[in-house]
Formats: sequence, structure tokens, C-alpha cells
Amino acid sequence: VGNYKRTVKRIDDGHRLCNDLMNCIHERARIEKVYAQQLTEWAKRWKQLVEKGPQYGTVERAWCAFMSEAEKVSELHLEVKGSLMNEDFEKIKNWQKEAFHKQMMGGFKETKEAEDGFRKAQKPWAKKLKEVEAAKKAYHAACKEEKLAVSRETNSKADPALNPEQLKKLQDKVERSKQDVLKTKEKYEKSLKELDNATPQYMENMEQVFEQCQQFEEKRLRFFREVLLEVQKHLDLSNVASYKNIYRELEQNIKTADAVEDLRWFRANQGPGMSMNWPQFEEWSADLNRTLSRREKKKASDGVTLTGINQTGDQASQPNKHSSSLSVQSNTVQSVQSSYNPFEDEEDTGSTVSEKEDNKIKNVSSYEKNQSYPTDWSDEESNNPFSSTDANGDTNPFDEDTPPAMEVRVRALYDYEGQEQDELSFKAGDELTKMENEDEQGWCKGRLDNGQVGLYPANYVEPIQ
Repeated sequence: VGNYKRTVKRIDDGHRLCNDLMNCIHERARIEKVYAQQLTEWAKRWKQLVEKGPQYGTVERAWCAFMSEAEKVSELHLEVKGSLMNEDFEKIKNWQKEAFHKQMMGGFKETKEAEDGFRKAQKPWAKKLKEVEAAKKAYHAACKEEKLAVSRETNSKADPALNPEQLKKLQDKVERSKQDVLKTKEKYEKSLKELDNATPQYMENMEQVFEQCQQFEEKRLRFFREVLLEVQKHLDLSNVASYKNIYRELEQNIKTADAVEDLRWFRANQGPGMSMNWPQFEEWSADLNRTLSRREKKKASDGVTLTGINQTGDQASQPNKHSSSLSVQSNTVQSVQSSYNPFEDEEDTGSTVSEKEDNKIKNVSSYEKNQSYPTDWSDEESNNPFSSTDANGDTNPFDEDTPPAMEVRVRALYDYEGQEQDELSFKAGDELTKMENEDEQGWCKGRLDNGQVGLYPANYVEPIQ
């Protein structure tokens, strides 16, 4: 009697499992979004760094192909995020709303119907069972009384102090107790027989209500399987044609990198194959040899001007790589020496890459394409461009968020009985104070209004608006 409550509770569990599945999908969608944003920021930063860095030719284009791949993959992961939230999440939410109907007094209509159905089916049988228990108790009590009466009669026969009248009373007591035993036994057997006769109908009625609960649960289980398959399809990028094309195109771009072609270009533009500007006889000119004023000298010392570099051959195909007259400010050379390591982890403080572009692009490499550099150099650690801890930013996107400790009032959605000494117990509708946010196992730390502090399942409560 009463064991049907486990089946009734399964209905409430089904509603809560819908919430859990929605939370699960929501968290995955958030991960997809963050990953897509990080890919985009990474691609934007490194595309600028490579374009401004010393790499050239076909290998540079192959390197930049990785940034293009990241941008395209980022778009696909944003599509995954959209599918998870707009399709899967909403589908579960709508199904839950249609399958579970809340009552004005709390709880769900489906739960109450199942509870009432089981109670109605069990009530007649439970009543007969109660009668059997009462008959059984009376029969056992009569048997016990008979045994005592027989024992007293046996002892009285050995006692010469008793008169015949007293002995007669004891014998009458034994006789009455035997009759009581027979009556209670007959009643006990009769009630058992009635219970047995009622059992088939009881089983049929109970099984009918149970099957209704089974059908309701079957709908939920089949729906969950359907949703999980759709989530799998949305997450599986291996079957997306555009995803395969991204890496097919990336492979082709890398294979087009040609060391011989890059070396030929460098020889023609930066090596012996470039156009020469050999010294030639120049006539004296008053304008060229006039004495510089103090102001003009100071102005000329701010930078270094390179002249006479002629463009030839493949130079025209890369107009942004070099220019015929390069003027490099003194602070450009200084920026080369500032330490910077692009391989250090960054913390996720929310600052975007674009806020740091100006400094990082200057510091990432030993020199840029369009800058001049001194004739001597040093590989001291202070000049190592990869020694800084400010490589990819100041934050680490993989560190867990640690929200500040704050107390929030919450209301219990369901009854909960603490299983351990450090767990709280409460009823649905009770209010308590959340002291710490949910941990990895889904538990929160809270305080009841009576001052008791302990743990409770995070999904058993909701914030009080």
C-alpha cells in the first residue's frame, strides 16, 4: 500500500529532467558561442601580425589560410549555437509546456490524476487488508489467552490449596478461550478469503492506472531520444559539406606554398637580382652642400631615410610589402625590443583583442616588413620577442569564472529530504538563502531561516523575483 508513489514521483521527475536537458543544451550553446568569438579574435589578430611581419610570398599566403579557416569555422559554430537554442532548446520548452500542466495550488495536473487514480484503485483492497490485519491480531491474541488459560489450569491441578470451585472456573476459562480461538480464526480466514477474492480486481485497476503512467513516460522518453538525435546532428560538423570544404581549401592553400618561388622572388627584390644604384659622378650643387641650420639638423635626426631602392619584377604584385622610400621613426626600432610572447595563455577578463591591437602588432616579431634595422644585433633575452607574458592578451579564456560571493533568496520548487548530515531538508515553497553558487556536481550551499547551513541540489530551487 502506498508504493505507487514512486510511479507518481516519476511524473515530477520528468518535468525536472526537461529543465535539466534545456540547461545542458544552453551551456553547450554558450560554449559554442565563446569558441566562435575566440576563433574570430585569434584570426583577426594573427592575420594582422603575419601581414605586418617578415614572412613573404607563398608561405605567407599559406599561413594566412589558417586565419581564413578559423573565420569560416567560427561562422559554423555560431550556426551550431543558433540551432541548439532556436530549435532544440525551444522544442523541449514547448513540449514541456504542453505535456505538464501546472495547478493553481501547486504541482501538476498529471501528477494529481495519477495519485487519485492509484488511491481510488487501492482504497477497497486497502480497506480489506486492514480488516485482515485486525482479524489476524484478534486471532493471535485469542491464541495467547488460550495458552495462558491452559497453563493456569495445569498448574492448579498440582496445587492442593485450590478448592473445586476455583478449579472449575479455570476449566471454564480454558473452554471459553478455545471457543474464542475458533471464532477469531474463522473470522481471520474469512477476511483473508475476501481479500484474495478482491485481489484480481485490485491488480487490474492498479495496472490500468500504472499503464497510463507508463504511456505518459514513454512519450517523454521517445521525445528525449528524438531531441538528442537532433542535437547530435547539429553538433556533428563532419557531415557538413562546407566544413569539409574549409579543410580541403586549407590543404590546397598550404600545398601552393613554394620555397623555390619565394627564394626567387626574394633574390629578385631583396638580393643580388634587384636593380642596383651604383655610385655615379655627381656635379657639385650649392643646394646639396649648404650648411644645415640647427632646427633642420634636429629634424633630420628623428628618423632614417633610405633612398634609391628601385622596384622590379614581382615587386609590383606586393605593393604593401616595400616602398621606394622608407622612413622609420626611432620609436619603431624600440618597439622591436619590447618583449612579447604569443604563446602565453590569456585570462578571459572580457577585454577584446581590438583594444590591444596597436601594441601587440608592433611587438610580435623581431622586425616588420617596412622597417629598417641596425647593422648589429643581439639575441639577449631582453630582445626575445617571445619572452613576454602578454602574448595573446592578459586573460585566460579557460579559467573558470569566479563570481563574487553574495547571498540570494531562493524558493524551493520540490520537497527535499537531506541524505547526509551536511545536507538541508525543506518542503516545496520554503524560502532559504543561497550562500554559494552551484558547484561542478550541481550543489549549492544555503542557509535556512532557522540558521541551519548545508548543501542542497541547485535545480530544486528558483530565485525569488
